[in-house]
Amino acid sequence: MQLRSDNFGDGQRIPARFAFGKPGDPFALSDNHSPHLAWRDAPPATRSFVLTCIDTDVPSRGDDVNQAGRTVPADLPRVEFVHWLMANIPAECGELSAGACSDEITPRGKREPIGPPGSVQGVNDYTGWFAGDAGMGGEYLGYDGPCPPWNDTLLHHYHFTIHAIDVAALPLVKGFSREQLRAAMAGHVLDQVTLVGTYSMNPAVAG
Repeated sequence: MQLRSDNFGDGQRIPARFAFGKPGDPFALSDNHSPHLAWRDAPPATRSFVLTCIDTDVPSRGDDVNQAGRTVPADLPRVEFVHWLMANIPAECGELSAGACSDEITPRGKREPIGPPGSVQGVNDYTGWFAGDAGMGGEYLGYDGPCPPWNDTLLHHYHFTIHAIDVAALPLVKGFSREQLRAAMAGHVLDQVTLVGTYSMNPAVAG
């Protein structure tokens, strides 16, 4: 399988308009557009696709996160942060245009995220991040882009993965979790391909 984006290459920086946050003073909210993605050469038996986007470089502790006068050390152990889960993408779909599934930040989360006909979208980890925030707290469905800590000294990597599935529909409902998705996909993945974009809001971080 092959996967590409017109907006960034594999291993290249994701433009700020596809992020949730962008550099500011010290940061600002961004456009939060979903990026263009196009894939091909799926196995002949493919009956649907699953799309995931996961940041693998999130700090495992929040002590220093976004704290003035402090930095998040690059050697701190890292964990995953889910930015997008979408299942039951029709087999005939091989492309998503830029902004097709998200074109703004929605406080408290998108309730009906846009996607290809028949697709279903899961919850992303902004749900937990904003829990308890009076203005932003809620259930975040669909795509919400990068917003790494503005004082993180590590470049973050965002793994956009397309999974070719051997059934037309996995038994998932709107708001499913990463764990539920992984359980539903078990034994049904014919092939997969990943495109990695990078992002940082720290002007001192190269890459």
